[in-house]
Amino acid sequence: SLELQKLKTRVVKKNVNPEWNETLTLSVSDPALPVKIEVFDRDMFRDDRMGDAELDIGPFVEAVRMNLQGVSSGTMISKMQPSRKNCLSEESSVAWVNDEVVQHIFLRLRNVECGEIELELRWIHVPGARGLWL
Repeated sequence: SLELQKLKTRVVKKNVNPEWNETLTLSVSDPALPVKIEVFDRDMFRDDRMGDAELDIGPFVEAVRMNLQGVSSGTMISKMQPSRKNCLSEESSVAWVNDEVVQHIFLRLRNVECGEIELELRWIHVPGARGLWL
């Protein structure tokens, strides 16, 4: 399950506006569970928490389960609006792009004065794997 998977990016040193540009892969066993993202400031003694966000991957997984072969590239499948119930800082859409389900997301970090994180979700088919991979 997602709560048992922990992935870490590399540390970006001496940067108040870091860009990771990394690809992290996780298995989705229950699309009803949100993906939780935590941001830390690396410290010599103790890493300081810089905020967190949760992402509902349900609409993304619904799009993956549709038969979209033959649909025009760039077709929007669904849209999510920012609300008090989610961490979106702006509208996010799930689209079919070059034979892939893609979602571009800006998340507002919680438990911090300000901060955002930008993500792009892409679906990966892993031959012979059980569950879903993101």
